[in-house]
Amino acid sequence: MIFETERLIVRKLTVNDLASFHNLESNPNVLRFADGEVKSLRENKKELSLLINKYNILDNDFWIYAIERKTDSIFIGTVAFVKDDKDDEIGYRFIEDFWGKGYGLEICNGILQYAKLIGKNKLIGYVVEDNVASLKILEKVGFKKVNTFTNKQKQKEIKYQIIL
Repeated sequence: MIFETERLIVRKLTVNDLASFHNLESNPNVLRFADGEVKSLRENKKELSLLINKYNILDNDFWIYAIERKTDSIFIGTVAFVKDDKDDEIGYRFIEDFWGKGYGLEICNGILQYAKLIGKNKLIGYVVEDNVASLKILEKVGFKKVNTFTNKQKQKEIKYQIIL
């Protein structure tokens, strides 16, 4: 386990997560606001393997973890800690069936606590302007807008940061 919240556990991905990981990464609604495109099961199996192998790299700066519910150990999404140049960037994705249940706010609060625990003093996050739910979550937990730009997918995107 990496960290936990009231209802969620964040842990390393495993090969047993493939079906749920594929469900997440092959849903166009999930990826509508994310960098990336819908992938086949074969492509997601390869991606999952690459992410799992990164756990063994000493100077890895690209960590993707599974989010599961405590009540039933169901995989419901992923959380990311990655380097964006010199900044520590966070991100999260949830399987569509788990949207609107308060998990986004809960995981963001958990990320902030975990980041402080591991000695981070600033985090950034990027949100497509049309992703109103994520905008509200980041602002609610204290992130502030840094700038707005147009991303590769021609979407208006906002860079946020928080000082811990």
